[in-house]
Amino acid sequence: MKRLFQKRTRKTAGTGSLTRRMIGISALWILLLLGVGGIALDRVMKSAITRNFDAQLEYVLTGLIASSEIGPEGEVLFNRPPADQRFLEPYSGVYWQVTGEGFEPFPSRSLWDRRLQVQDRHHDSGIHTYDSRQFPMEELRILERDVRLPGSPIVWRFQVAQSREGLDEQISVLRTTMIRSFGILGLGLIVLAALQAFYGLWPLRRVRQSIASIRSGEKSRIEERFPREIEPLTEELNALLEHNEVQAEEARRHAGNLAHALKTPLTVITNAATAKSPDLADTVCREATTMRRQVDHHLARARAIGRRASAQARSDVWPSLEAVERAVSRLYEDVTVDLAGEKKAAVRVERQDLDEMLGNLIENAAKYGGGRVFVTVRTTPDCVEIEVEDDGGGIPEEERSNIFDRGARLDVEKPGTGLGLAIVRDVAEIYGGSIHLEESEDLGGLLARLKLPLAK
Repeated sequence: MKRLFQKRTRKTAGTGSLTRRMIGISALWILLLLGVGGIALDRVMKSAITRNFDAQLEYVLTGLIASSEIGPEGEVLFNRPPADQRFLEPYSGVYWQVTGEGFEPFPSRSLWDRRLQVQDRHHDSGIHTYDSRQFPMEELRILERDVRLPGSPIVWRFQVAQSREGLDEQISVLRTTMIRSFGILGLGLIVLAALQAFYGLWPLRRVRQSIASIRSGEKSRIEERFPREIEPLTEELNALLEHNEVQAEEARRHAGNLAHALKTPLTVITNAATAKSPDLADTVCREATTMRRQVDHHLARARAIGRRASAQARSDVWPSLEAVERAVSRLYEDVTVDLAGEKKAAVRVERQDLDEMLGNLIENAAKYGGGRVFVTVRTTPDCVEIEVEDDGGGIPEEERSNIFDRGARLDVEKPGTGLGLAIVRDVAEIYGGSIHLEESEDLGGLLARLKLPLAK
């Protein structure tokens, strides 16, 4: 018992909360999207800021090249100085330098005693951009271009450099702002997902409260209106409650009917025993037979009601007919039972109940007919019709409805309990079917038309 309790506890604990699952999945997805989107946005913004920074340096580089000319000794001179005053301040963070083969580098005053490195591994007719750490504690962003000035055979390298401190600071500010904004956005989205989960699952809590009210006896049905997604659940619950009530009412009615049916025979036996009647033994046998008949009838109904709860009930009609035909042929050797119709028909009835209904109908036809019984199976879009005909005397139309009463007999001279047709009617109605008695046009006797729900 302890081990079973531990298994149940672990199973219950492992199911978790649907609300937490929804919030967790939403939070994970939000964080993933914001992370991927943040990385992509960071790269885009960083690239945009860097391009803007390089564009400013490119403007200065183009101005230097445009204002350059060759001096008397072949050196580079500027016909107008750069407009940015930072080129005149030592170590200002903004520098330029012109270098040519055979000439000393021509630097801006801001370089003071330092010089920009010149790499001979490449020659750039276009603008070449790169980062450099050649100066301690100052990372540079350098743009350079190789130009052949008019009147000079030398290829001059023009370089413009600026400290990356301002660029990195802009990127850092942007990144900090973006992280804070995305953090607030992610938190807001997670809170929104939590509110959505709580609000979206609130109808289920109302369903639980309604079920608790039904269990406590305050209500008999779920009467509140729910969203369309929850409405089928409440409809099924109400249908289940109604089904249980119908079964309980049927059980109470059957118990009352059985008690009432047994009350009279028991009273007769008791009175005979009290009066010390000389025919007590015959009275007991007769009344015991009546009680057994009633018990058999109610047990058959109880079995059918119990098996009806199975939604997977399915039985093939033809094998059941063949089994009943073999049994009846052994009991009534002078009776011929012919079977015809659709051999693949199937009904939504348990096999045991189908055998009992067909057995009662075919046995009655064999017992009260003239020696011939004809069984036909037909299929309609909704049901399976089974016709059992005999060549007996039949039953007058005004008496056909009374023959289904418990204890009614077709022929009192022949043995029987008088419950066969009553059982067939009750069991058929339990499964949603019906039975009708008509006159056989072919054989002239009685025709019993049994309709049972089609198994699709």
